[in-house]
Amino acid sequence: MNKEFKEKNGAPMDSFLNAQSELRKGYADGSLGVLASGTVWMVAASAAFLISSKSAIWTLFFGGMLIYPLGLIMAKLMGIRGSHSNQNPLGKLVMEGTIFMLMCIPLALLLSLQNHAWFFQGMLLIIGGRYLTFATLYGIKTYWILGGLLGVSAFALFFLETSPAISALSGSILEIGFGIFMFTSYKRKQR
Repeated sequence: MNKEFKEKNGAPMDSFLNAQSELRKGYADGSLGVLASGTVWMVAASAAFLISSKSAIWTLFFGGMLIYPLGLIMAKLMGIRGSHSNQNPLGKLVMEGTIFMLMCIPLALLLSLQNHAWFFQGMLLIIGGRYLTFATLYGIKTYWILGGLLGVSAFALFFLETSPAISALSGSILEIGFGIFMFTSYKRKQR
């Protein structure tokens, strides 16, 4: 662990648990990012139901770029910092996980050339895998459940040959449900 890592008050922060704690506090256990992501999935599902599956793919693709800023805006509106210190050794893992996820998205786009629903199912796998790393980043085992459910639902949706709209809606419901649960849990811990 980085011995120079310090909290704002100057106390040494040399433990893994303290680094996780700072991330939990700075990002409301990551719950607002999950809610922002679920909202983008809901907009994509709406596009699939009302416009076309191709427009839904691009909605999720470009809307996904707004998840982090949307989460930050939600955090600021709720009086949550929405950041971590530069010295937090887990901060690099946050960025590395994000880059890995972005590098996987072209695979989902390629899947969409065969079947539009496969894009959403592929994205469920990619994002589910990303959430598994959040269990370590935040020290919250709920992310194992969320990541696992997203992965299992991707396979179930594939084998059931569901439509793009249902696939996107499934991702949205899971993320919004978990986001609400995690945020209320975070708020309870703050009291």
